Amino acid sequence: MGEEVFNGVSMSDGGVVFDGEQVPSHFGNPFREEEELREGRAFTDLSFLEAVEVSGPDRLSWLHNFATADFLSATPGMSFETIILDPNGHIDFAAAVAVRDEALMLIVDRGEVQRLFAFLESMKFMLRVENTVREIAVFGTQTSAAQVPDSARKLAAAVWEDPWPHTSPGGAHYGIPDEEHPAFHHHRTLIIADSSRHDDVRAALSAAGFTPAGFMAWEASRIVDFRPRPATEIVERALPHELDWIRTAVHLNKGCYRGQETVAKLVNLGKPPRRLVFLYLEGGENDLPPHGTPVKLGERPVGVVTSSARDAEAGPVALAIIKRTVKLGDVLTVGEFIATQEAIVDPQGKSSVSPQERPGAEFRQAQRLSEFGAR
Repeated sequence: MGEEVFNGVSMSDGGVVFDGEQVPSHFGNPFREEEELREGRAFTDLSFLEAVEVSGPDRLSWLHNFATADFLSATPGMSFETIILDPNGHIDFAAAVAVRDEALMLIVDRGEVQRLFAFLESMKFMLRVENTVREIAVFGTQTSAAQVPDSARKLAAAVWEDPWPHTSPGGAHYGIPDEEHPAFHHHRTLIIADSSRHDDVRAALSAAGFTPAGFMAWEASRIVDFRPRPATEIVERALPHELDWIRTAVHLNKGCYRGQETVAKLVNLGKPPRRLVFLYLEGGENDLPPHGTPVKLGERPVGVVTSSARDAEAGPVALAIIKRTVKLGDVLTVGEFIATQEAIVDPQGKSSVSPQERPGAEFRQAQRLSEFGAR
């Protein structure tokens, strides 16, 4: 039998192709590969990611008007992320943004590029912007952008460094201060190139001493860093507050944008109905629960699993979105697993910039006292 090769990568020594993303899943030892990623000595093929390039003189002001990030402050070389909400404030798209000299790239998860392109085209009107779907190859490292080898950088169309979990200017966190976040000292960087340069970038990384790590290792480290992913954590009617995504993808003070009223109302007046939670899974002997598996409190469904993995240190773990009112001490079940929670989004539903009391409370209290005194 001949050796299986995918995207120029040998699948020998236990390597397999990941069914969902069609990239290498592992190369024999996912735990060791995760350690190599954490130590900044490995790369993961993420070429299932897709991109739209936006160019034209009006590109920044145009995107600023309907996306959640501050595009007017964007300068070449910047990396940030943005969300496009529907009119009711639910997440429609989430994208990494890599700013270049005369254009920028919106990098989205698998299967989203044509839908995003169609949306952007529908928003052009008479503005001077041009949208182009780019065929890209993407490799991820867990180093800073500055540590990407020059040989790989020269082949790249863009290099994007993940801001997570550092609260961006104009953002707010929903429970965990930056310096206490498990990902505070971690890095993630995407090397984005034309698809025709896939093998060249891979060869450059290998020549610089990086070893390949499969997607299983990448996902495990992402999950223990509480990092939401568009393809998995954006469940039906998801709000950025529920996923702690106000932290890095939403600017609360930049003015109006699509869905802005719902964002502001929830920050100032309300509590997100659900919350993202990290689960430690115990007791199961079979496969990990897939995306969409019900999370139950007793016999009552209270949420769904969004991602799961076996981490090198924490063992079987998952991210799930559950009802905000579920108590932190409640023991949950996920299939045959018993799940204990670690909070990502505060069950109290308050962000770092939310008022301690509902605005107008002092007036309502004064009115009640006045009415009481009149009796």
